[in-house]
Amino acid sequence: MIGISKLYCGQAEASDALRYGRKSGSLPSHLLQFSEDKKPVLVWNMTRRCNLRCRHCYAQARGKNGTDAISTAQGEAIIEDLAAYGVPVILFSGGEPLVREDLPHLAAYAVSKGMRAVISTNGTLLTREKARELKAVGLSYVGISLDGGRETHDRFRGVDGAFDQALAGIACCQEAGLKVGLRFTVNRRNAAEIPLIFDLLREREIPRVCFYHLVYSGRGSSLIGEDLDHAATRALLDDIMDRTRALFDQGCPREVLTVDNHADGPYVWLRLLREDARRAGEVLRLLRFNEGNSSGRGIGCISWDGRVHADQFWRNHAFGNVLERPFSAIWDDPRIPLLSRLKDKRPHLRGRCPRCRFLDICGGNFRARAEACHGDVWAQDPACYLTEDEIAAEGAASGNGRGDGGASGAGQERGGKGR
Repeated sequence: MIGISKLYCGQAEASDALRYGRKSGSLPSHLLQFSEDKKPVLVWNMTRRCNLRCRHCYAQARGKNGTDAISTAQGEAIIEDLAAYGVPVILFSGGEPLVREDLPHLAAYAVSKGMRAVISTNGTLLTREKARELKAVGLSYVGISLDGGRETHDRFRGVDGAFDQALAGIACCQEAGLKVGLRFTVNRRNAAEIPLIFDLLREREIPRVCFYHLVYSGRGSSLIGEDLDHAATRALLDDIMDRTRALFDQGCPREVLTVDNHADGPYVWLRLLREDARRAGEVLRLLRFNEGNSSGRGIGCISWDGRVHADQFWRNHAFGNVLERPFSAIWDDPRIPLLSRLKDKRPHLRGRCPRCRFLDICGGNFRARAEACHGDVWAQDPACYLTEDEIAAEGAASGNGRGDGGASGAGQERGGKGR
């Protein structure tokens, strides 16, 4: 997760994180990415049921009817263990978490144990009453997925009217005083609609948006050929930075983040080297705090059936099941080879990663994407769009090098099939 507004527009300084000691339990949510102890933010896909049929669903969700494998009482026990272990945030997801009637109760239970509770939802089931209930139980944030304008969104979601229902859900959250933001997964079919997303941020006074790079997982695997190429990804980042800065300069700043491609951090830094060298030094320090991809370390996932994964996208590797063994015991078990290696990936990475000057602030990027394309957990991520000149230039860690790194190579070397 790369905070474009925090890094590029100066909405965060290293001193902000240091003031809280950089401990997960004390940091406010907007600074958690800079924590030192990397206690995992936990994504709980609490159900596989969903009322929509999204063509890029990583969970390959099913219809809204049926039962869930984890009961309310079992959910409470899971939450107790997570809280005792020091998990700072639990993100309730699905499927569609709002199809579970006990969601408000379990969110309240997490809050009562000292965790921050947030949800990721398609927004279509958010009524005024439900939004008020979620506000009352102490939910911190609601992330609502949009894929573009009405026609594009409804096509991706497989249900006519999903766009209007999602906007209505946003309005219900705002009316209830519940913080709400947008989630947008970028691909070739909707990248041109990013200006519309920024218009919504301004016009509807939405404070936050996360732009997700495509991960080849679940039904999203069928979209590999529709991912942006490297040149288009670089253009995307520049456009997001420009639009974020424009909002900032116009006096209506928004929190803008990109997710699931940690090459974005070095790319922001390289641009700042050309535009504002002083700010570039501060950004490099924040990127070191961030440490890049944290799957299996700073983020974890519990699936609808209790299995534990390194993140919500990477489901072909399970490390245990919380219905049989507590998450805390699984997460720190040195006898699980892959999970142990994810705690420090550097000795195991192959391809360009070992010789990349940005390894310590990228963390080797996304392992799920590398495995999906190369069949090798430790291969380079094919979505890394940094050029050979950029990753090899001198002085990266210190910021002493020229650092503008041969941008003429943008878009070359896709690095793997499917990109």
